[in-house]
Amino acid sequence: MHIIRNLSELGERQQPAVVTVGNFDGVHLAHQRLFQSVVESARRLNAVATAVTFDPHPTRILAPERTPKLLTTLEQKTRLIERQGIERLVVLPFTRELSELTPQEFVRQVLVEGLGVVSVHVGENFRFGHRHAGDVQLLAELACAMHFQLEVLSVLEARGERVSSSRIRQLLSEGRVGRAGRLLGRSYSVGGAIVHGSGVGKTQTVPTLNLAPVDEQLPKDGVYVTRTRLGEAWHESVSNVGHKPTFGEHRLTVESFLLDFGGELHATEMDVEFLYRLRDEVKFPDAGALKAQIQKDVRRAANFFRLLKLLKRRSAQSVAPR
Repeated sequence: MHIIRNLSELGERQQPAVVTVGNFDGVHLAHQRLFQSVVESARRLNAVATAVTFDPHPTRILAPERTPKLLTTLEQKTRLIERQGIERLVVLPFTRELSELTPQEFVRQVLVEGLGVVSVHVGENFRFGHRHAGDVQLLAELACAMHFQLEVLSVLEARGERVSSSRIRQLLSEGRVGRAGRLLGRSYSVGGAIVHGSGVGKTQTVPTLNLAPVDEQLPKDGVYVTRTRLGEAWHESVSNVGHKPTFGEHRLTVESFLLDFGGELHATEMDVEFLYRLRDEVKFPDAGALKAQIQKDVRRAANFFRLLKLLKRRSAQSVAPR
């Protein structure tokens, strides 16, 4: 996938583009459907499948006090968009100057003159231009006037629930990681550098890997069944999101205990994928009581993974040719 941050990089002569525009935070199921629509249309029209997004998130410039916790970093978002088959990602630096473009100016300067658009694909609630003045009705008028096609996709629902980044954030804040994952089309994860903790786990309870502080949305404080990636390998794990109240108040941390890991640790980064919520984070009377509870958590997690593997085997057998 070709990534550009300035439309001038494209030059004057370029292949026509099929384009979708958005923040695409989380790259959830509705976003994925948009990207698939773009890719299919680009193949028919012999055009470049293109996504336009913004960095930083517009609210960080226009209303920083209302900026939501994001679901994905730009790096994660880029990787997920590439997996959808998008050929070119345009990451526009979001500035006040860009925010002040009228809907007509945005379409003309960015989509028509900048990208040579032949078809635009958006959701029915798409808004654009200064103060979100543009909607799909105006975009349809501009498409007619500026001679490009427009595809408007209806709102997507999964199991009767509308798919949106804000809904996924809400579910995560409630600890409902399974439902959040269903809207994402994958389990929710966070990642970053491995850092040294306070050492109490290694000496008093169980040894854990500590994730460096993240800016992205975290699930509600509590204990979760997770998978933790070190290098190319994923490990079954139990992870705590919280402040370790048994040992006094600490900053918010994510720490993982690996169920199936032995040997020396060489990885410097980790990803934690949240599968199921076990319980709230609790202040225990002492380290011994906490260790006993962690052992119970580990047994429940092991049962979870055994059941998951059993269901996968049965599913594979049911679709196998006979």
